[in-house]
Amino acid sequence: MLEAGTRRRKQPPPPAVVFAALIDPAGDPVRPWLHLLDDEHPPQILEASPGVVVWSSLWERRPDARIRFDLASDGAGGTQLRWTLHVDEPFPDPSLLGHLRKRLNHLVNAELRATFDQ
Repeated sequence: MLEAGTRRRKQPPPPAVVFAALIDPAGDPVRPWLHLLDDEHPPQILEASPGVVVWSSLWERRPDARIRFDLASDGAGGTQLRWTLHVDEPFPDPSLLGHLRKRLNHLVNAELRATFDQ
């Protein structure tokens, strides 16, 4: 698989809390965060081990895509969270690639982060 994008940002809670949110995005009905568009569907968890979560694709147009999350302590009680988007060839055209990256960034670094009141 080819790396199609990555971004690392701090999340306020510790890694165990972020890990739980990633392996069960619908787990807290009071604070939902995985708001999908019409052409998206909930991911399947392909791997979940301390420090790593891998999702199947969210997108009908790119069922081959995989999203890997790497979690590490930030040393101050929070989490350094990196998402990496992997795809098979052919590589997405620039418009689609931009959309996929923007959606992941929004879901993780806006919506998920907002559930932690930050």
